[in-house]
Amino acid sequence: MRATESREDYLETILMLSKEKNYVRSVDVADRLGVTKPSVSRAISLLRTAGMIAMDPHDGALTLTEEGRKVAERVYGRHLLLTRLLTELGVNPTTAAQDACRIEHVVSEETMTRLREHLEKHSSAQKTDDQQ
Repeated sequence: MRATESREDYLETILMLSKEKNYVRSVDVADRLGVTKPSVSRAISLLRTAGMIAMDPHDGALTLTEEGRKVAERVYGRHLLLTRLLTELGVNPTTAAQDACRIEHVVSEETMTRLREHLEKHSSAQKTDDQQ
């Protein structure tokens, strides 16, 4: 896994967990990603140094900084769009989510724009067809 991909996965995971819980701890990240606690500690240290996350000194709760949130939301948005596209193409939802997780890191912004436009157009056409 590339360093950028790993960083994006950690940030995206913290974002997703923060939507589910009041606070996010390193152990939650480790459980969600299926990695060891030492791996998470190393990643958290690097993300803190890069100014992407903050850690509460009292309870260890992780929060995204403004910069970290921007990256996480971009990656998460890609993930959701790709999962939706693959599912609409007939891919099993679990497989679609797994594939989207891999694709989201390498696809260009141009391709994402075209995929988004295609989905919007297709969804509009589908709604029109359904209403008739």
